[in-house]
Amino acid sequence: MASGQNRQLLIMRHAKSDWDTDDGSDFDRPLSRRGIKDINAMAIWLENNHLLPDKIVSSPARRAKQTTSLLIKDAKLDKHLTVWDDKIYEAGLGDLLTVIDNHSEDVRRLLIVGHNPGLDNLVMYLAKNHPEFTSSGKLMTTAAIAVMDYGDGVISTEDGSAVLIDLMRPKELS
Repeated sequence: MASGQNRQLLIMRHAKSDWDTDDGSDFDRPLSRRGIKDINAMAIWLENNHLLPDKIVSSPARRAKQTTSLLIKDAKLDKHLTVWDDKIYEAGLGDLLTVIDNHSEDVRRLLIVGHNPGLDNLVMYLAKNHPEFTSSGKLMTTAAIAVMDYGDGVISTEDGSAVLIDLMRPKELS
């Protein structure tokens, strides 16, 4: 699937969160059991498709932080690859483009872990080709990973600068 030296941006939405918790704010909402299970499946998918990142930039919100930490554990990645960036929480398109610009230099494969609706907008903006929505009209479902390919060029934040080569959702894994 992924070419040997192509530059790629992986965009991952945090896994399913638990809405039945009394943990207070949206920022502090934890993952659900299903979310934890989905992360393991997505880690295996990343490994099997040779898509492990060189660097991870994640929202510090609890559900995103748990998603990132479990992904690191399940995919046996170095935890030092991770940067927690406050700009990702509640980020709009402009904020996410800035995060990518700030973290993509000298990186072959960058993973961003964040939230919707910002990630939907990011995928739509960067992709030359149109992503496929679910039958219910969703794009970046929880724990979904979009793989944006830049060929041998740099990871760019220009409109339509990448080819969406995959959009994997946990429910689509067998």
